[in-house]
Amino acid sequence: MLLAVDIGNTNITLGVFKDDELAAKWRIATDPARLTDEYALMVNQLLPYKGLSPDEVSAVSICSVVPPLTPTFVELCRTYFQVEPLVVGAGTRTGIRVLYDNPRDVGADRIVDAVAALKLYGGPAIVVDIGTAMVFDAISKDGEYLGGAIAPGISIAADALFHSTSLLRRVDLTRPPDAIGKNTIHAIQSGLVLGSADMIKGMVGRFDKELGGGSKVIGTGGLVGLLEAEANVFDVVNEDLTLTGLKLVHDMNQS
Repeated sequence: MLLAVDIGNTNITLGVFKDDELAAKWRIATDPARLTDEYALMVNQLLPYKGLSPDEVSAVSICSVVPPLTPTFVELCRTYFQVEPLVVGAGTRTGIRVLYDNPRDVGADRIVDAVAALKLYGGPAIVVDIGTAMVFDAISKDGEYLGGAIAPGISIAADALFHSTSLLRRVDLTRPPDAIGKNTIHAIQSGLVLGSADMIKGMVGRFDKELGGGSKVIGTGGLVGLLEAEANVFDVVNEDLTLTGLKLVHDMNQS
C-alpha cells in the first residue's frame, strides 16, 4: 500500500493507493511547528477510519514545498512505517524533460502535476493549480515541462486586502450577484472571485497560443471548485492530480 504525501503551504494532502486505485485521502493543516510524533499520531488515527491499517503501508512518496516539514515526514516514515520514502526532487526519475532555466527551481508539486497531466491527458497541456498560490504550468506536445506562471492565490489576495487597508473587511469567498458590486462586500467578492476567474481565462489563452493551440486544460488544487464555473476554461478538473502524480513517479523509481 502506497501513502502519497503532498505537503503544501496551507494543507497537507494524504492519499492511500491500493494497487492503482486511490482508496482514501485526507487533508490536514500545514504547521511547520508540529512535531514528527504529532503528525504520526494524526496519520495513524486517520487510516483506521477508512478501514486501513498503518501496518499495510509499504511505500511512501512525498512532494513538499515546505522545506522544514520534509525531514519531519521522512522521520515519520522511517520511525512509524519502517519505510524509506521517495522524496521527489532533483535527480528523481520523472519521465519528463524540464526546460526551466534552472530545473532545481521548479517546485516538486509542479513536476508531479505535469507527470500526471501528461500520462492521463497527453500534451500539449496546461495545468492550473488553484491553492495558496495560483500556479500555471505548460507541458508541450512532446512531453516537455516548459515552465509557467505563479500569481497570488485568492486567499492570499483576500488577506492582503484585509491587512493592508483600514476600511476593507474579510468577506466570504463566494460569487457576487453581479460584477458591478453595489456594496463593499460584493465589490470585494467581484474583484477576488470574478477577477481571479478572468485572470485564469486570460493566462490560459496566452499559454495555449504559445503552445500552438489545442491544449488540454486541467484544473486542480484545493480551491478549484470555487473558480471552475466562473473561469469556464477547464477541459477536466482533477483534484487528485498531485496524488496521482506521486503514485506515477513512485512507480517509475522502483526499477
